[in-house]
Amino acid sequence: MSNLQLAIQFFLQIAVILLACRLVGMIAARFGQPQVVAEMITGVLLGPSLFGLVAPGVQAWLFPWDPTQQSRDTSAYLFPASQLGLALYMFIVGLEFRMDIVKEKLKSSVAVSLAGMATPFVLGAGLAWILYHHTELFPEKTSLFEAMLFLGASMCITAFPMLARIIHFKGLAGTTMGTVAIGAGAIDDAMAWILLAVVLASFDGEIAKSLYNIGGAVAYVAVTLGLIRPLMLRLQRYLIEDEKLTEAGLVVGLALMALGAWFTDAIHLHAVFGAFVMGAAMPRGVFVRDLIARVQPLAVALLLPLFFTYSGLNTKIGLLNSWYLWCMCLAVLAAAILGKWAACTLAARATGISKREAMGIGILMNARGLMELIIINIGLQRGIISEGLFAVLVIMAVVTTLMASPIFERLVGSRRPEEGEGSRPDSVAPTA
Repeated sequence: MSNLQLAIQFFLQIAVILLACRLVGMIAARFGQPQVVAEMITGVLLGPSLFGLVAPGVQAWLFPWDPTQQSRDTSAYLFPASQLGLALYMFIVGLEFRMDIVKEKLKSSVAVSLAGMATPFVLGAGLAWILYHHTELFPEKTSLFEAMLFLGASMCITAFPMLARIIHFKGLAGTTMGTVAIGAGAIDDAMAWILLAVVLASFDGEIAKSLYNIGGAVAYVAVTLGLIRPLMLRLQRYLIEDEKLTEAGLVVGLALMALGAWFTDAIHLHAVFGAFVMGAAMPRGVFVRDLIARVQPLAVALLLPLFFTYSGLNTKIGLLNSWYLWCMCLAVLAAAILGKWAACTLAARATGISKREAMGIGILMNARGLMELIIINIGLQRGIISEGLFAVLVIMAVVTTLMASPIFERLVGSRRPEEGEGSRPDSVAPTA
């Protein structure tokens, strides 16, 4: 395609994506699902899993797809646009992050994160051992160590962006429950990406690269919170006039977000973490208030749905086509739910959080969403897992995400916090 044809195609795709997301969102709302879950489902529906089956010619014309990017098609421009939307949204999540509650509840966040990683990781590694020795779901070139590490990392991840949007949808932003879940989710996903880096480095025979990635992540957090944060606190007076953020202030904020996303992407962690940490480092008050007001509408309404659609176009649920694969799917799903939900709930309870709020944290942490799909897509592209195992993990990601919101509403969100639970009166009331 020429550049002009690509532009024409892109505008049409945006219109279809946005309208489809809203239509599915109206249906999903009737079942207690937030718009973010509708967007995840819409992305899968627009791909080969449904649209490609019902109208393959139309789907191929609307979304010409070449994941290898050997030709200039949808993947050539939808991927960077989707990554921009994701990074902008996680920057906003960082801007809204309550560092005061994190410090107060640091013990709970760390405990929930460690429990929510260790248990599903062990269960996932055990399943990988069984699958490696008794099935052909792992390719021959994948070693047992790589298989166990990859499946363990896939099982212990939490859908950080998905978690953030569900928390926002439920009105939990800034509450103890929401902040502990966000803090634990951030640690979970950072560690999961580090584990993935170790797997990829091992697969390439370059373990030393994983140490470089881990060191780079630690250095980035230290520089961002230790140097950039105090520098921005001093500079903000030059970026605010008449109690409003100037255009220069907006540019500085967005430029720092882009630099953070670039760096963490360059060290193979992921752009979302660079954007999130940079958002958390921005000065609170007018600076953050106006940044959110000016960035959020574009990121949430336009760019973020592109991220879900891009991931959905690379997902083929139809690969789950035998009773044997369905049995494997049920085993993976049971291990994922038991390992994440139960472990996080018990860990939160053990650190003094009330029974109901601990259960809410466990439910929220159990959602995997498209961060899971990103990881398993990488595994499939690199040849670490087979297409059959890929399909099994897609089902696990979709089911654990779909169940999060309605179960939360039924068990947690329908009741007000009891006195002494440490949340605002409206902390669990649904907002939409």
